[in-house]
Amino acid sequence: MENIGALSLLLALCLAVYAVAGSLLGKLRKNQFLIVSAERAVYAVWGLLTFASGLLVYALFTDDFRFAYVANHSSKTMPAIYKFTAWWGGQEGSLLLWAWILSTYSAVVIWQNRRKYREMMPFVTATLMVTQAFFLILITVPMTPFEMLAVGKEITSVPDGRGLNPLLQYWTMAIHPPTLYLGYVGFIVPFAFAMASLITKQPGDAWIHTTRRWTLVTWLFQSAGILLGAGWAYAVLGWGGYWGWDPVENASLLPWITATAFLHSVMMQEKKGMMKVWNMVLVSATYLLCIFGTFLTRSGVVSSVHAFAQSPIGRYFVVFIVLELAIVVYFILDRLDYLKSETQLESVISRESSFLFNNLILLASCFSILWGTLFPVISEWATGEKISVDAPFFNRVNIPIGLFLLFLTGVGPLIAWRRSSLESLKKAFLWPLIGCLATIGVLMAFGIRHMYALMSFGLGAFVTWTIASEFIKGATAIAGKSGQNLIAAMVELTHRNTRRYGGYIVHVAIVIMFIGFSGAAFNKDATVEVKTGDTFHLGGYDMKVIKINSDKNEHYRFVNAEIDVLVNGQKIHTLRPEQRRYETGDGASVVDIRRRLNEDLYLNFAGMSNDNKAVIQAYLFPLVTWIWVGFWALLAGTLICLIPSKVRYSYPKTQVLGQVSGTKEPASAKS
Repeated sequence: MENIGALSLLLALCLAVYAVAGSLLGKLRKNQFLIVSAERAVYAVWGLLTFASGLLVYALFTDDFRFAYVANHSSKTMPAIYKFTAWWGGQEGSLLLWAWILSTYSAVVIWQNRRKYREMMPFVTATLMVTQAFFLILITVPMTPFEMLAVGKEITSVPDGRGLNPLLQYWTMAIHPPTLYLGYVGFIVPFAFAMASLITKQPGDAWIHTTRRWTLVTWLFQSAGILLGAGWAYAVLGWGGYWGWDPVENASLLPWITATAFLHSVMMQEKKGMMKVWNMVLVSATYLLCIFGTFLTRSGVVSSVHAFAQSPIGRYFVVFIVLELAIVVYFILDRLDYLKSETQLESVISRESSFLFNNLILLASCFSILWGTLFPVISEWATGEKISVDAPFFNRVNIPIGLFLLFLTGVGPLIAWRRSSLESLKKAFLWPLIGCLATIGVLMAFGIRHMYALMSFGLGAFVTWTIASEFIKGATAIAGKSGQNLIAAMVELTHRNTRRYGGYIVHVAIVIMFIGFSGAAFNKDATVEVKTGDTFHLGGYDMKVIKINSDKNEHYRFVNAEIDVLVNGQKIHTLRPEQRRYETGDGASVVDIRRRLNEDLYLNFAGMSNDNKAVIQAYLFPLVTWIWVGFWALLAGTLICLIPSKVRYSYPKTQVLGQVSGTKEPASAKS
């Protein structure tokens, strides 16, 4: 079985290389049969990788401990869900998952466009398969998942495996990595079309229209992956944080930032024919940052609780990233004349300028995070001493940036395209500003003095007011004509322009998440050593230790505490934090959380003190649940954006490469 698996990967690599060569050679020689055979090779790559992945999963489920990967990442007693999760629980398996997702995306793209964009598709295929071949090289040469345990020349086995790290045996880790990979890998598709558009000097914006949904879907996966990871860190790591500016956390955030900038600026190209160079830079940066993030996670160049151990594949990534960057820079510089804007920015006070400012601020945030992440590596290389950059640096730089972005989220809907008059701005901004200042005033009256928190809540009110007014204004007009009630009219309004109003819902989701982020300004914590019968206090809660238990089962030894939570002497809840020590020597805390919209009460059993008392870390996290509420709103808004609008506008048609493609929105549809 191991030989068949390794052979499948080797054949997939050969076919990926053939797909690159066949596409380019077929295009050069105008040989359609060669181009089609290269596309069929993509399907074969998917089939081989699906087969290889199936073999690895089968080995995990059947406890085949002859495989080094199975012995290191699975065990007989592990639940079935975590045996499946072990597919991506280690370095080799996660790279196989990466390659399989890419092969799946590639096969879907080739199938969807088998009769469209024939001038571009050979280069799309070649771009996708270059990346595919790179990852196949990694899992066929230095990091094969089909390596066998051996003594001398004889294949051997072990009675049982180590199993997954206990920290990874949590439900979100069954979906967080593949969701994040779906985002990481998916951004390669718009990049491939962008490169094909550059190479062919294609007129029009066909590459944008055909990849719009791809970009939205992969952005959604990336967003979900980041928030699932934050939820895992919050509930599992024991310190109560959902974001610590860890290098690997940063690596997942960087392409999300550039993709968010791209989603905003691409509307400028669609509506106005502007920012073509900028969009090429953004889509390329997003792709390269996805590869860079994978490099950070797997090379061992940075220390992180999320990263894999030191491995020899770092240099492979460095060479690949440098070559890809050189190719991208060459084509963008060589095609500058083709990428000229069709119109110019007419006024600083316009929706175009708000999109531009939004992009610049997002890129400033991206650069600051990238610099802070790489600074320890750069300092060690330059001086021999590693200088760490901690959370205070990232917070000091990115909190003001985040607040300014929140402000721009509310400004966009208030400003007209091309230019706005001062009178129209005064009228548009009056009530949102009153709402913002009133919110700040009320919070200050209740004793809140934290500047950033006040600004966040005030700007949240500002954005909510502007978006609500957009919905109410449009729905009122529809209700007046149709006789529908306001709620039904809002649904109708959203259905008529799902992209616009779905985007507004995403903006509301960001406001909701900012409410959750702002709650961190009021966190409280206490660490106590207690025995049975002791009581301790935090915020408005009294907590009484009812009993402390210690025992063991077939997997681990554990110590836990049963703690009653009281308010004004009345019991409202019981929390049971636990500390575990596994047979493998790994330890893990199992926290217990009382979740509410206003605040979370969070208890972690940190261990036993020298005088045999339980060490309990207690935290009070106001408003943190709003972050997870915001995620569901973001999911809903993005899904609405993906629904076709009910009203189809009559677009002027632009001939692109012998076929009709989507074109720009008419003036009557712009807002």
